[in-house]
Amino acid sequence: MSEAGNLGTDKAGAYRVLARKYRPSNFSELIGQEPMVRTLTNAFASGRIAQAWMLTGVRGVGKTTTARILARALNYKTATVDQPSVDLSIPGEHCQAIMEGRHVDVIEMDAASHTGIDDIRDIIERVRYAPVSARYKVYIIDEVHMLSTQAFNGLLKTLEEPPPHVKFIFATTEIRKVPITVLSRCQRFDLRRIDAGALVAHLSAIAAKEGISVDDDALAMIARAAEGSARDSLSILDQAIAHGSGTVSTEAVRAMLGLADRARIVDLFEHVMKGDVAAALAEFRAQYDTGADPAALLTDLAEFNHLVTRLRFVPTAADDASLSEDERRRGGDFAGTLSVRVLSRTWQMLLKGIPEVQSSNRPVSAAEMVLIRLAHAADLPTLDEALKSLEGASPVPNGAPRANGAPASPGNGGASAVAQARMPSAGGGAQTMRLVEAQPVPAAFVAAPEPVVETPAVPVKSLADIAALADANRDIAFKVLIKRCVRLVRIEPGRLDVSLTEDAPKMLLNDLTAKLRAWTGRNWLVSLSKEDGGQTLAEMETTKREIAFLDAKSDPTVAAILARFPGAKIIDVRIPDVPEVEEAEADLAVDPAADDDEI
Repeated sequence: MSEAGNLGTDKAGAYRVLARKYRPSNFSELIGQEPMVRTLTNAFASGRIAQAWMLTGVRGVGKTTTARILARALNYKTATVDQPSVDLSIPGEHCQAIMEGRHVDVIEMDAASHTGIDDIRDIIERVRYAPVSARYKVYIIDEVHMLSTQAFNGLLKTLEEPPPHVKFIFATTEIRKVPITVLSRCQRFDLRRIDAGALVAHLSAIAAKEGISVDDDALAMIARAAEGSARDSLSILDQAIAHGSGTVSTEAVRAMLGLADRARIVDLFEHVMKGDVAAALAEFRAQYDTGADPAALLTDLAEFNHLVTRLRFVPTAADDASLSEDERRRGGDFAGTLSVRVLSRTWQMLLKGIPEVQSSNRPVSAAEMVLIRLAHAADLPTLDEALKSLEGASPVPNGAPRANGAPASPGNGGASAVAQARMPSAGGGAQTMRLVEAQPVPAAFVAAPEPVVETPAVPVKSLADIAALADANRDIAFKVLIKRCVRLVRIEPGRLDVSLTEDAPKMLLNDLTAKLRAWTGRNWLVSLSKEDGGQTLAEMETTKREIAFLDAKSDPTVAAILARFPGAKIIDVRIPDVPEVEEAEADLAVDPAADDDEI
């Protein structure tokens, strides 16, 4: 980036930092803001010049610089041009003073230190006066979101109907804190973060002008650390030049920023994906000993994981100038090998682990624990794989032939199915870490098959028989569900049609099918009927109990006792030939017309 017409040159010859020395002085020198430049070019060409602009973006993307260039364009005047223009290749008579921030008609105010209504009143009182020498009186208010509510309210009327010779340019990093009433009166430009590739090219050009020898990988590190900020990248480059005594090397930048070697980050990623805990911890310690920050190291690991995921879907992402050769080549290899689910799982674990390291008073230990979790997860199948391996495991004894005639794998039961689930597939369908070599499960770790308990054939002719089966198998909870929620419609050997009460669980029919098959040793077809069906077992028992109470009250002996003891009541009737329900149900008092005393 050049300085047109030596704008901003320090006449005293004192050293100026690169961020000031190579500050853009016209729209052609702005990098990464092409949409805004195009809009302003069209607006100036058509004469549609707004009365106020709102520039927003992160620190260092050029908000204040853009505001000064815009003020220069508004007041552009040369011997041949006397109108606003975006073509500033030839310095005008006001350009030098505006870019140096000393022009009398371009007033810059920092809202962070002038937040009150009194400062805004001063502006309101002065806007009525015409500019001294320029075409427009331009007010540049930086960090405008810091103004108080009263200051914003005082500015509204002037902002909506300013005098024709006044223009406002606002800049802020917190656009959400600016009242919508102010935003609606401004033309808004969102200055984007500068792409890392554009920053690398920009830094390389400046290094060439300064006669500085700099490594390409070092420029990539600086651009990545700047996070889209041109000012930050120049500040880091300035520091790197001083750190290396005029030569910027990759090692010097890495040591200065506390970064890890990108190639070694890829090595660490590979160790983690293979599940090699020892190698991963050794690599981490080696990078930590060379000055890498634990949290920064995990952040770089997360960034590489994100790069691999991007390369899987956008192979052209490898053309990014900020990437090293190792990242391009090996990242592409990982993208073709690891599944999206594995990469997503690693990303989530790193996102959770990085804050743990940052907040820990022992960051090294915390980072090692994160790596151990990642490496351990590399050897674990996902939920889908575990289910598939269970479905593929044969239930027949070891050595017995399978249903298709193929012999079963001896010794390890379903271990071969699990091993097959871990193997990579041509279509990338397997979900475990692809770098984990499939190993047979040791026999010592294979769970012995549970012994099958032979259930004697039990005739099932009614709901009571099913409830009795549940009771015999000590499944009391399921017995209660059968009694309270199931109405019998039809029952045949191997077939059961029922209707359910409104409060029946949704999975009751599936559970009933499975339990009948387990308890009776045969397959059952259990279907939901549209017919109402009969009473539930609980309703039947309630009806019998009510009849028993009525019969008890009608008994002469019981009637005589009730008459002899006023206030007595019947609280229970024991019927020997009716199966007992749970103790909680057996002790219920059911007589609705009972009195106070008990019998």
